[in-house]
Amino acid sequence: MNDKQRHIHLVSICGVGMAPLAVLLKKAGYHVTGSDKAAYPPMCDVLRAAGIEIQKGFAPEHLDPQPDLVIVGNAVPRDNPEALRVEQDGLAKMSFPEAVAEFFIRDRRSLVVSGTHGKTTTTGMLARVLDDAQLRPGYLIGGLVSDLGEFARAGTGEYFVIEGDEYDSAYFDKRPKFVHYRPHAAIVTSIEYDHADIYDDMEAIRVAFAGLAGQVPPEGFIIVNGDYTDIVDTIKPNTAARYISYGMESKNDWTVVGLESSAQGISFEARYRDKVEARVSLQVPGEMNALNALAVFAMCRELGLPDQPILFGLSQFQGAARRQEKIGEVDGIVIIDDFAHHPTAVGLTLDAIRASYVGHRLVAVFEPRSNTSRRSIFQEQYTAALERADLTVVSAVYAKENDPLSADQSLSTDRIVADLIAAGRSAWTADGPDAILPRLAAELRSGDVVVCMSNGAFGGLPKRLVAELSSGAASELTIQP
Repeated sequence: MNDKQRHIHLVSICGVGMAPLAVLLKKAGYHVTGSDKAAYPPMCDVLRAAGIEIQKGFAPEHLDPQPDLVIVGNAVPRDNPEALRVEQDGLAKMSFPEAVAEFFIRDRRSLVVSGTHGKTTTTGMLARVLDDAQLRPGYLIGGLVSDLGEFARAGTGEYFVIEGDEYDSAYFDKRPKFVHYRPHAAIVTSIEYDHADIYDDMEAIRVAFAGLAGQVPPEGFIIVNGDYTDIVDTIKPNTAARYISYGMESKNDWTVVGLESSAQGISFEARYRDKVEARVSLQVPGEMNALNALAVFAMCRELGLPDQPILFGLSQFQGAARRQEKIGEVDGIVIIDDFAHHPTAVGLTLDAIRASYVGHRLVAVFEPRSNTSRRSIFQEQYTAALERADLTVVSAVYAKENDPLSADQSLSTDRIVADLIAAGRSAWTADGPDAILPRLAAELRSGDVVVCMSNGAFGGLPKRLVAELSSGAASELTIQP
């Protein structure tokens, strides 16, 4: 059989990385099939546009006729019916990151963007700049970057840009995804405790990132946010590559200086040690995006790019989907959707929106949905992060059938509300998006900025809120496509 006629089946094909991988494989000429428990947008739309049929649910017969290779998503448990068939029949299998490395990274220079926060945006920025510089990069990003128009592209150039996730690879490979990506160079944006379902403590997180640092070859380089002590202590002793730091603090090699914010975005000076190298302008808000852009600027300089395409690409970058994404505006009420779920990301997101909308009432709507945010680990930290808002609405902790929490393990939304009220903020909690929608819509007024934060769909709350507010005949509605 010709290699490009091979049949490849993806189990859990609608995953945020799996669907783009399926499309890349289809474009490369493979026969691609896949299954998932539900076909949900945007990934089902991506697959259908590529002509890939989604088989509903998981069943052994989905592997008839037997594929030449099965790629298994990391959300697939060992007792999944298709996983059982793979093991029973001894079918060739790969994890998602293993397949990406084998099919698309193998003979190229891999640029890995990792860290607890900011991976998707930074990966998108880097891919956009390299694309503008006519370097024809391949890339795979964990979110849609409107500038690029695709979650992934094989590319034909020397570089492959990829978001390096520290989550595990598959039921048969519990190592972090990023260990498969063979980095020539890497960015580490942050290291904090997360993914409480697979990492016992912060030390386990450090061990994972130390492994990534050790993979970067001596001829490569690693760019790290030196404001995080855990990054410095984890990366520097464990890499043979050139070590370059960036951040807000003057101790770093690269620093953000003179950060200015407006409704149009931000600008800052990129300073290398004692010398200002360039003035960077962005259309996306916040200190975190300034740092993301500085990391990209530093990496592109190391790759030998001139300043002009770097600065142009950064200035034109529109942002990634669900990263401080404006969904709509109705009667002067702005609705923003964001992926923030870790308390640090929640706080940084609210800071960025506050700086962009000075003088407006800031309304935070937060759903504890991730395997970390649902737990009581960061109880006090969530209160501190949400204190930045004038009004906070906390959704009930999202219930997961495969990961039930006892009362003492679960985040207390009632306690967050009580603590926020004690701190002089307005706050309330409700039993999910259906309960939140009518009360929130009734309480909003012109000039409010609403930030909905969840790592899941949140019941479509941001767009539903736009629709609810615009239902009055007199409303003036603007909604993003």
